[in-house]
Amino acid sequence: MSNQISGSRSGVAAVMRPVNTFVERYIPSALVFAIVLTFVVALLAWILTDSSGVVIVTGWGEGLSGLLAFMTQMSLILLLGHTLANTGPVRRLLSTLGGVPTTVLQAYLFVFVIAAVASLITWGLGLVVGALLATEVATQGREKGLKLHFPLLIAAGYSGYVIWHMGYSGSGTLAAATEGSFIATQLGYTIPISDTIFVWWNIVAVIATIIVVGGALALVAPRGDDRIVELDPEARSGNSAPAARAQDSATPADRMDGSRVITTLLGLALVAYLVIHYMGGGTASLNIVNWTFLALIFLLVRSPFELTTLVKNAASNVGEILLQFPLYAGIMGIMTTTGLITVFSNAMVSIATPATFGFLEFLSAGIVNFFVPSGGGQFAVQGPVMLEAGKLLGVDPSVTILALAYGDQWTNMIQPFWALPVLAIAGLNMRDILGYTMVTLIASGLVFSVTLLLIGPGI
Repeated sequence: MSNQISGSRSGVAAVMRPVNTFVERYIPSALVFAIVLTFVVALLAWILTDSSGVVIVTGWGEGLSGLLAFMTQMSLILLLGHTLANTGPVRRLLSTLGGVPTTVLQAYLFVFVIAAVASLITWGLGLVVGALLATEVATQGREKGLKLHFPLLIAAGYSGYVIWHMGYSGSGTLAAATEGSFIATQLGYTIPISDTIFVWWNIVAVIATIIVVGGALALVAPRGDDRIVELDPEARSGNSAPAARAQDSATPADRMDGSRVITTLLGLALVAYLVIHYMGGGTASLNIVNWTFLALIFLLVRSPFELTTLVKNAASNVGEILLQFPLYAGIMGIMTTTGLITVFSNAMVSIATPATFGFLEFLSAGIVNFFVPSGGGQFAVQGPVMLEAGKLLGVDPSVTILALAYGDQWTNMIQPFWALPVLAIAGLNMRDILGYTMVTLIASGLVFSVTLLLIGPGI
């Protein structure tokens, strides 16, 4: 499929060819980024502060375990989102939704909007839903006689991820709302999601981004003589929900493993806890978000056996997070122990004003995301620096947190790390969709920039 795509006569593909080449030749894996960044930060601490090598290494080593709870919370969000997307009811819903579009343009826009909504619910769900829905739409579109460009469908699904950090599972926003988190500890208080995720200007930015990016994708859709690469009917993902365990001559243990009663009861217990939590004045946090999705999973799966199978399939996507987060924690340890965080904050303050701080932070976060592609990891490394700088300039912490969130999600469109699960489901390479996701980068970047420049230091 990739050879066909590279021969496309699309103007977008031609313009993006140098970018594709650069990504393929010079951008290493996310793990290598984390390792290299560790040494870069250590070197900067040695040059820019009066810290000795012993202090730097000690700060790094003691910092490695500093984000273990946060690492578990973020891993669960991805694991549970992937699991939820592959439960039987959700897969059947996606199959039904796949038949909704009746025109080519509707197909591309429909996949993008549904993936965006799913990403707002939880980023792990959004990633998987985008790829699975694109495949369903491509399959059912072929049956309707629609000639759909499969790479653009996948790009549209992945583009929905460009607003994930503005939604219910945002790493930084939820960390700020979680008691005892590194952000809450630095601020001395928590910031409820009503002041970040549900603040009016963030909601307006979400709507504007969906409209502008959707319009941009419609403009670059193949037309005329552009080559259309349709989904190969033989290449459909086999990542379907597992069949229930056979009950003929089953032992009592097998019947328990195949019983829906056990998972349903636990799901209802979690729902009861969540109701009590919110009725008692509780707010959303990383833990509450995870328990919400876990409750849904328990209620939707048919048995513990099915749940175990789904979790095993989802677990393969979590490994890199588990390996990288200690490295990010070590970087944070170096920055706080040596005072490098203060050096960086003062540098940011020297070039920014209260009105431009959010915009400049957004741009810097977009660059840092290339090196720290995990949203949680980036907040761990960059969040303390930006919060300190914003405090010195009198910028509302909510603006600081959301500006960093915008930058983190923004350059995911051309950073291949989070695209890997999507591409694996689709059977494509990053270069196959990069021309289209670059368009998403430009369109969403305009919305994010205008939003932060208009909002200034906060309202």
